[in-house]
Amino acid sequence: MNRRDFNQLIGMGTAGILMPALPAFSRSVEPEALLEPGVDVAMKKRLADAAMNAAKSKGATYTDVRIGRYLNQFVLTRENKVQGIINTESYGVGVRVIANGCWGFASVSDARDESVVAKAAEKAVTIAKANARLLTEPVQLAPQKGFGEVSWKAPITKNAFEVPVKEKVDLLLSANAAAMKNGANFVNNVLFMVNEQKYFASTDGTYADQDIHRIGPSFTVTAVDPQNGRFATRNSLSAPMGMGYEYLQVNPSDKLSGVTTRYNKGYDMLEDITSAAKQAKEKLSAKSVEAGKYDLVLDPSHLWLTIHESVGHPLELDRVLGYEANYAGTSFATLDKWQAKNFNYGSKEVNLVADKTQVGSLGAVGWDDEGVKTKKWDLVKDGILVNYQAIRDQVHIIGEKESQGCCYADNWSSVQFQRMANVSLEAGKTPLSVQNMIKDVKKGIYIIGDGSFSIDQQRYNFQFGGQLFYEIKDGQIAGMLKDVAYQANTREFWNSCVAVCDQSDYRLGGAFNDGKGQPAQSSAVSHGSSTTRFNGVNVINTARKI
Repeated sequence: MNRRDFNQLIGMGTAGILMPALPAFSRSVEPEALLEPGVDVAMKKRLADAAMNAAKSKGATYTDVRIGRYLNQFVLTRENKVQGIINTESYGVGVRVIANGCWGFASVSDARDESVVAKAAEKAVTIAKANARLLTEPVQLAPQKGFGEVSWKAPITKNAFEVPVKEKVDLLLSANAAAMKNGANFVNNVLFMVNEQKYFASTDGTYADQDIHRIGPSFTVTAVDPQNGRFATRNSLSAPMGMGYEYLQVNPSDKLSGVTTRYNKGYDMLEDITSAAKQAKEKLSAKSVEAGKYDLVLDPSHLWLTIHESVGHPLELDRVLGYEANYAGTSFATLDKWQAKNFNYGSKEVNLVADKTQVGSLGAVGWDDEGVKTKKWDLVKDGILVNYQAIRDQVHIIGEKESQGCCYADNWSSVQFQRMANVSLEAGKTPLSVQNMIKDVKKGIYIIGDGSFSIDQQRYNFQFGGQLFYEIKDGQIAGMLKDVAYQANTREFWNSCVAVCDQSDYRLGGAFNDGKGQPAQSSAVSHGSSTTRFNGVNVINTARKI
């Protein structure tokens, strides 16, 4: 990436905070370049075979090769101005090997020559052999059958890169104008689009070509009280999705009604930003919450983040084992709790699953970055901890014979490792609408949208805020609240779950920028749920001084 583009991105202020990190070795390109074909599949296979043959000749007992082309487009606006349009491309090859029982990895940028890729493979073997001198136990790689030459493509209906930039700019600026017309004083709006063209090959006999698309609209509106200078914000209620531009072309039948608009399959930016401007103004005069115990009704646009932090991360096996510690800590959900087979992670209403096949999710792929076909599996069943998230060199520790398919690298230049799958709370099996759930709450708070949060290094004690808070009195919405956050520990919180709405309310949330590892990598992951009720949760007033 050149200095001009780097400085432009750094200078974006609030809009810049909304964007995920760019892939390594990104270079600026014209929008038309995002639609140009990359290296063809036949050439990718020749490059991969060259790498695998070279690694084997130097003593590798296993090799996998990832050839990646990563395309990104950012469209950034503020009020009636375009702040930036950034188009980037990153292309290269990463080679991972096992030699002398140890891992080695090397990568090379813009590699289109077989001899160059072969040299990278040889370097990976040299690194593995050097690392092996410090090895105490050789890598135990779960067996994996080869799938031959296969392919997978995200089931999109409209490639976002094919949509003219002007159309995207017009959408964002018209949304900004709607916000300003309805009371916003400031608005930042960002549209981020991703295409990962990934090719995987291994000595197991898999050659997988995958075409992955993701899209993420997001905005922040700010309303200011001119009398006292106080301000309030409301962020978008959109979710980044594994979809094409069709996500922004909403069908009215895909929306659900409620206290605020809640989006299912499509996202109406104009409607959301208009509501956001009005709600940001309403926040300025909202009643400050009285601290105490409340029953919480949590919308999926909020609950996804709580799932991410209190379930997704602590059930990553490398955190459980202490292999991952510096970046966001380890886990309270240690092996002894799983081995007991009766550890109540939550109430009987709680069924949490990992799923790398979920259509429209950010984490959906056909094969992971170890060539394992993706799947769905249980983490918590009827409240009991039953499994973790693990990859090929970990699963023997939990007695499994095959990987769960959740290995990922954020770029061809990064080594793949265990990453969070899409982790979701399954919908309730008994018909239950949000309105009927609220009807049974005597003293509660309905929370919509994600906000600030904190959680300790074992993913146990936590605090979460949100975007919108509505007081519930005797089964009725009684008005907006502010200064709300709830505190609990993971086990206490999930055991307080008493009801989950049915599948008709199920929606995905998620993030592009789940960070992990050293050097840090970022992955995109979704978390689904229906609106869910938790009884007797401690709520604090975030504006009150202690």
